[in-house]
Order: sequence, then C-alpha cells, then structure tokens
Amino acid sequence: MTEAHSAKLAGKVACVTGSGQGIGQAIAIRLAKEGADVVVDDRVIGESAQQTVAAIQKLGRRAVTVQGDLGNPADDRRVIAEAVAQMGKIDILVNNAGVERRADFWDVTEQDFDFVLNINLRGTFFITQDFVNHLRATNRPGRIINISSVHEELPFPHFSTYCASKGALKMLCRDLAIELAPLGITVNNIAPGAIETPINKDLLNNPEELKMLLGKIPLGRLGTPDDVARLAAFLASDDAAYITGSTVTVDGGLLWNYQEQ
Repeated sequence: MTEAHSAKLAGKVACVTGSGQGIGQAIAIRLAKEGADVVVDDRVIGESAQQTVAAIQKLGRRAVTVQGDLGNPADDRRVIAEAVAQMGKIDILVNNAGVERRADFWDVTEQDFDFVLNINLRGTFFITQDFVNHLRATNRPGRIINISSVHEELPFPHFSTYCASKGALKMLCRDLAIELAPLGITVNNIAPGAIETPINKDLLNNPEELKMLLGKIPLGRLGTPDDVARLAAFLASDDAAYITGSTVTVDGGLLWNYQEQ
C-alpha cells in the first residue's frame, strides 16, 4: 500500500453505488485505503469508473466493476447478485448514487419526478433489500451507509423532488436501523452540504453565486469528496459499531447558518 493505514476494514468487501466519480469515487478509494476490497458500481462503466478501479488496485486491494442504473428496477435486483458472484460476499453497502432536477414545483413533470425518486429512493430501497437478504442468507452482520444531503432537513426551493427523496431517505434510515439491529446490521446517513463534485458544476462556474454560498458556510469553504469519504470509512468500521439510525452532517456548519435570500 502507498499509505500507512490501520486497515480497519481488512477482510471486508464494500459495494459503492455511483462510484465512478465525485463522492462515490472518493469513498471507494478511502475504503480501499482502510483495507477493504471494493465493488465499483456505476450507471456506465467508462473511463472514470476504470480510474476508480485502478486507484483501488494501486493500493493493493481487489476491485471489480458492476454496471447498474438504479433507476432501472431490473438493475436494482442484479447489482448485488453480480457483486457477490465476483467477490464472494459483501459486508458494506454505500448507497451513494443520486441525481437532482431543477424545476419550479408547478412545472415538475412525471418524468422528472420518476427520474429523481427512482434513483434516490426506490433504487436505494431495493438494492438495500437485496443486500440485507444476502446478509441474512449468510448469517452475517453488515453496514449500510446512505449518502443523503443537508436537504433531508433543509428546504431547497425549485428542487422539490430532490428534497422529497432525501427526506424519505432520512426516515427510511431510522426505520431500518430499528428493524435490522437484531441482525447486527447498522444503518446510517451521511448528509453532505456543498461539496466540490460534478453535480455542482453550475455553481462552481458561477463566481457570484459561489461567493454568496461561501458566505453562508461558517468554515468558509466548500467541502471535498474526501471530507465525506473519511466519515464513510469511520461508519463502515468497528469504531462505529454502536452508531445506527443517525444522520451525520458534513457541511462546514451550513445547515444551522443557512438562510434563503
């Protein structure tokens, strides 16, 4: 390995959805640094996803790819099965894949609603169900980590579908934490604030809007994918064995300091 780490996840296998770029890519690489082998899932297995694989392999860990669009019900049912077939087991599921669509509420189409909810909520629900059934069949504990958003709490005008999906994910986390605890499975959400990722490319290219946002973040900077990845690695480890049903916010203080203009 190129870095000295404590290998807290040695012997574990993680599946990270949407890990071809951004936060998902950073999480996949961080889990590998901590000793895990990783299943890289993305809607398209292109150059970026292969870069994730190469970075993991450079760390001396195993990495395989699984193509899966969480907006497609058939893919939801296939990803875990293919991942297990290639790796033998999965111990950690990171539900990172997510999308958003901007629209005034009165202009939201059924297509936009379905696009956002099918990936952010429905897809997450059923891939998690398949993961839990895998753990039940093999009589093993596990970790579920959902990448939610500060918008599971914070209103985000013109993004009603996104807020609805993340609000639902908050309640799903709490409910599953109770239901799955007897199986030794923990469930937690990570709620990032403004992070430098491709989903925020419009913001990053708008200096005036970016300056306004930075003025609302007490720590004075955007977050990085690594800021989120470090927390994901902690929640996946035995150090977090007694944490379940929680949302941990990674936002530089934005949530409690934010005001709509």
